[in-house]
Amino acid sequence: MVKAAALVSPGVVEIIDVEEPHCGADEVLVRMLAVGLCGSDLTVRSGAKAVPSMPWVLGHEGVGEVVAVGERVHDRHVGQHVAIEPNYCCFACPPCRTGFTSACPNRVVIGLGTPGLLAERVAVPAEFAFPAAAHVALPDLVCAEPLTVARAAIRRSGIAPGDSCLVVGTGSQGLFVCLTLVEMGITPHVLEPHEGRRDLAVSLGAVAAGETSAGFRFMFETSGVPEALAPALERLAPGATAVLIGLTARPLGVLMSEFVYRQLTLVGSLIYDHPSDFAGTVAALEDGKIAPSRVLGAAFGFEETAKAFEAVRSTPGKCWIDLTA
Repeated sequence: MVKAAALVSPGVVEIIDVEEPHCGADEVLVRMLAVGLCGSDLTVRSGAKAVPSMPWVLGHEGVGEVVAVGERVHDRHVGQHVAIEPNYCCFACPPCRTGFTSACPNRVVIGLGTPGLLAERVAVPAEFAFPAAAHVALPDLVCAEPLTVARAAIRRSGIAPGDSCLVVGTGSQGLFVCLTLVEMGITPHVLEPHEGRRDLAVSLGAVAAGETSAGFRFMFETSGVPEALAPALERLAPGATAVLIGLTARPLGVLMSEFVYRQLTLVGSLIYDHPSDFAGTVAALEDGKIAPSRVLGAAFGFEETAKAFEAVRSTPGKCWIDLTA
């Protein structure tokens, strides 16, 4: 048996015993070292996103050390540190065959469609375990998955150095967007009501948007708050591009004419495409081009997982579980 952090009833997270995972022929067995938490984890914990059964192992932003490899795996080896891509595409559907794996209708999401990564050991398909050089620090590597979400959105936007940019919301995803933009030589202006999160964004190289700041060529909406969208769109220049990353089930309350008359481009960006986006992030971490650990706000030990979930919404920066502590 191994220890795992599981949802045992809506809102209740406990450390439980689960069966030792079996390493399949095309899988690697990973000793988990760290797992990041985000807003989607909170929706699972609250019961807003239903899970197949309970107790249900949580977590999808995980990194660890390979401790065994399947018999058909030849490009991963014991001792490697890996970042786990938690969205398993099918490779067979039309979007997958064109490389648009983020749109795969058969996609299996760790922590939702299959048990999560908050466990001492997990088995994952080797193709979705990306090796990282030993010099990449654990606090940077644990940020790989949300950083890839940010990098994919920026790639899809078409933004370039010298472009003006507005970022709406500086929760952890907005912070990763800001960090990536700054690394590109772009100074993002941010709209964020939470002073601590806003100050953290400024410390990364962003600037707080003033009341009259406008004329932006690009906008990244990361908050998922419908009421934030319309005022942000008003700050865009004619012909600008608005990228939506945040998720909500509520209507946005924006008129179609807002986009037509001002000739705005609307881009929806969901996760990333396999394998290039995730591989690109790991390569950037290995090159030392970006230090995403600057976004981390608070670390918790494995036994403190329930406490970590409670802290996610109030903590400036990202909360994460250090399984080595």
